[in-house]
Amino acid sequence: MKTTPVANSDEAQFVTLGIEQETFAVPVETVREILDMRPMFRIPEAPAHVAGLIDMRGQAVPVIDLRVKLGLPAMPPTGTTRILVLDVPMPGRRLALGLIADRVFEVASIERGMIAPPPDIGSGWRCDYIHGVARRGDRLVVIFDLSRLLSSDDATLLASRTLTEALPA
Repeated sequence: MKTTPVANSDEAQFVTLGIEQETFAVPVETVREILDMRPMFRIPEAPAHVAGLIDMRGQAVPVIDLRVKLGLPAMPPTGTTRILVLDVPMPGRRLALGLIADRVFEVASIERGMIAPPPDIGSGWRCDYIHGVARRGDRLVVIFDLSRLLSSDDATLLASRTLTEALPA
């Protein structure tokens, strides 16, 4: 009988994704699905980084364009563009949310002791949505703090009842 290796308790599992040339990660336990890019219902008057809504088996799921959220220019989807559908822990609830990434790499184990706090570079760089930074091979991996990636305004908008009922019938 073949056994599946179990991650060491000193390791955490992350789904790694790419935006431009950089590698980011989200905790594997938050990932519900990884989808190919698909058409979206655009939400009127939503912030630029809110790409729209997708229908996932009857549930309206808001989608954030990570490139735009991170201050990069929006790009047309390519054959590697993916939507990571996540269950984001928010105070008192979990929010279903899609994140558009240029590509998704793999599930990676990272030793907890190898995750360093976000570096202080002394300028206006926003690092409050970063849980930490780790090295994998010759690359740095920035690990998102998903509950902080969304501003309180984003969370209010995305959790609103009118938004989740906005998909056309």
